[in-house]
Amino acid sequence: MSIDSAILNLLKLDPSNVTASGGVGGGTSSASTSSMTVKGSDGTTTKYFIKTGKGKAAEVMFAGEHQSLTAIRDIVPTLCPRSYGHGKLADTPNKAFLVTDFLDLSGRGSLVSSNTNVTTLAQKLAKLHTTPAPIPEGNEKPQFGFPVPTCCGDTQQDNTFCSSWEDFYANHRIRFIVARSRNSNGTDKQLEDMVEDTCTKVVPQLIGDKHLNNGRGVTPVVVHGDLWSGNASMGRLPGMTGPEDIIYDSSAVYAHSEFELGIMKMFGGFGGGFLKEYHRLVPKTEPVDEYDDRVALYELYHHLNHYAMFGGGYRSGAMRIMKDLDAKYGVGDKSVL
Repeated sequence: MSIDSAILNLLKLDPSNVTASGGVGGGTSSASTSSMTVKGSDGTTTKYFIKTGKGKAAEVMFAGEHQSLTAIRDIVPTLCPRSYGHGKLADTPNKAFLVTDFLDLSGRGSLVSSNTNVTTLAQKLAKLHTTPAPIPEGNEKPQFGFPVPTCCGDTQQDNTFCSSWEDFYANHRIRFIVARSRNSNGTDKQLEDMVEDTCTKVVPQLIGDKHLNNGRGVTPVVVHGDLWSGNASMGRLPGMTGPEDIIYDSSAVYAHSEFELGIMKMFGGFGGGFLKEYHRLVPKTEPVDEYDDRVALYELYHHLNHYAMFGGGYRSGAMRIMKDLDAKYGVGDKSVL
């Protein structure tokens, strides 16, 4: 197996010092993975992880993941692999690539205990979620969104910047993904009507900018965007003396920190101890008594996204969440958003 010249040029490598290996796991349904080992002049070796995919969709996906990993690592350097770059392959037409640190998962186990001297996932994530996201170029105030599109699974997300969290979540997540679902599953009037009620009634009542934190709203922070147990593990990155909690396959966005918790709830999270430790460091947003409902609202997006991608039973999960929230918050002016 040979390494494409575009990757060699990116990393300024001599091909005679490079050994490639295929099929190392990780990635998405539309991406293939491999690794390469580079031997240095001093005899030491450095290993890299490579994703490749076909067409424009892969270019967009890898550009988003590169920016996502960079945004996370700029705040918490030990939380995720470093991305070295992305682009089009030179030797294979219509294919794109992403190159990152290789994450050594040998000896992997459960997440780090809070009783050790190693920084835990909860502690690392708390640092990420209590650091304000950078103000995007050309803006004077914090924004919700992201500089480039990112992909949650194979869904290319609309990350257009918006100063309002309720506006961003209603329009660039919920309404957006239902439009995608319509393309893949056909028109579904019952689902679409429930989504519209959720956006016009529940969203302003539950996560409205004038409602959260006693009217102060929330500050956008960098979130992973697709953080469930399949995208986190104990492993060792270059420079680490032992395994630590690492996250990967990021779909980052500048968002309300609690948005991160929606997909955790959908797929079982990281255990009760994780949330207890996390919330000791990141207090729940006010009103605290609406916390569970906010997390359910954020979980809704992932049910709708999975329905758009895979169809099937994810529709019923989305409908259940919307019906439950509508029963509690389904009042309001449909002209709000």
